[in-house]
Amino acid sequence: MKNISLDITKAEQFLSAGAVKAYESKVKAAQESLENGTCPGNDFLGWLHLPSSITSEFLDEVQQTADVLRQNCEVVVVAGIGGSYLGARAVIEALSNAFAWLVGDKKNPAILYAGNNIGEDYLSELTEYLKDKKFGVINISKSGTTTETALTFRLLKKQCEAQRGKEEAKKVIVAVTDAKKGAARAAADKEGYKTFVIPDNVGGRFSVLTPVGLLPIACAGFDIKALVNGAADMEKACGKNVPFEENIAAQYAAVRNGLYNEGGKKIEIMVNFQPKLHYFSEWWKQLFGESEGKDNKGIFPASCDFTTDLHSMGQWIQQGERSIYETVISIEEPNRQLLFPNDEENLDGLNFLAGKRVDEVNKMAELGTRLAHVDGGVPNIRVSIPKLNEYYIGQLIYFFELGCGISGNILGVNAFNQPGVEAYKKNMFALLDKPGYEADSKAIKERLAKEK
Repeated sequence: MKNISLDITKAEQFLSAGAVKAYESKVKAAQESLENGTCPGNDFLGWLHLPSSITSEFLDEVQQTADVLRQNCEVVVVAGIGGSYLGARAVIEALSNAFAWLVGDKKNPAILYAGNNIGEDYLSELTEYLKDKKFGVINISKSGTTTETALTFRLLKKQCEAQRGKEEAKKVIVAVTDAKKGAARAAADKEGYKTFVIPDNVGGRFSVLTPVGLLPIACAGFDIKALVNGAADMEKACGKNVPFEENIAAQYAAVRNGLYNEGGKKIEIMVNFQPKLHYFSEWWKQLFGESEGKDNKGIFPASCDFTTDLHSMGQWIQQGERSIYETVISIEEPNRQLLFPNDEENLDGLNFLAGKRVDEVNKMAELGTRLAHVDGGVPNIRVSIPKLNEYYIGQLIYFFELGCGISGNILGVNAFNQPGVEAYKKNMFALLDKPGYEADSKAIKERLAKEK
């Protein structure tokens, strides 16, 4: 079976000869520090060999729990924020029928997402929609006190119990949380919910191959064993003893650091020509943004959906400030086939496309865009995927996780913490007069009064 592949030739040409190769020793040292556990954040390296360590028995347990939800729910709500939902959503939306919510998939429950915002209208509309539905909840939170998710779970728990009864609700509420501590663990033990553990050594943005991602993906009807197998094969293909010329994660880390340090490129745009990959880009943005954005360093991760965004962002990418490069995810073979029809009147002048697959038109748009952007001074990295399925999505996930870990070590930051995320929470709690934040509340309110 083929693996995903990497083409960096259209990025290397923007660097001096041998610049990428010159990173080989740095990449090797960075990967060895991951393997040896000597890098900053070494208590969060559980993702590194996670794919190869997952057992069939464990996946069977996840699948059995998913089957209970699938058999008893029309809707499953995934309550989580950041890494607690983005990985699952990335995989589910990449593999689902784009119009599943309209056509009414009778075989699989609808998967909805909440706990990722504090929008009153959103939550009100969600609870209204669920009023006549048999729904279950997967509550994903290590602490159980993350404001967005805790608020949402409180609403959904009470509604589920009111509609289905407390005993029935127990069967369709699952907690993915800490093994021993935290509010979510305490609530799950008290109520008797089925639980899965978020490993202590796996951070949220690296957690898609734990029950955080696997359970919702299985609920949606997708093959989690194939997903894990793909990741495990990529783990092997990018192992520490694999030569640099064959290790695509190492090459990716090298070229992006070369573009950042020598090429002056500060923004990486994740591009896809397959709309199903929109949320994969969202997952990728968190992975790299939260991992590298520290100590006033780091490449800014952005994303565009092509060809859609070529009609909005295309002008800036083609001729704006040359601080960007693109990483394009290209799908070699779509899962469906649709031919462009002939039209006798040909008023739109498109009969030259008659009989061609729509994907051929899309591929030429992809190639034409790459050529235009490279000519316009935008380095281009291309990640090619044979087919959009569980196995190759698993490969893609691990490829980017390892590339991120190596890149963070080369950059010299702790790629596995996120201290900056706490700043807004401190201010929010103070403004809401949360107990314990009295001093902060006074200081912030005095500051705001002065600014008026």
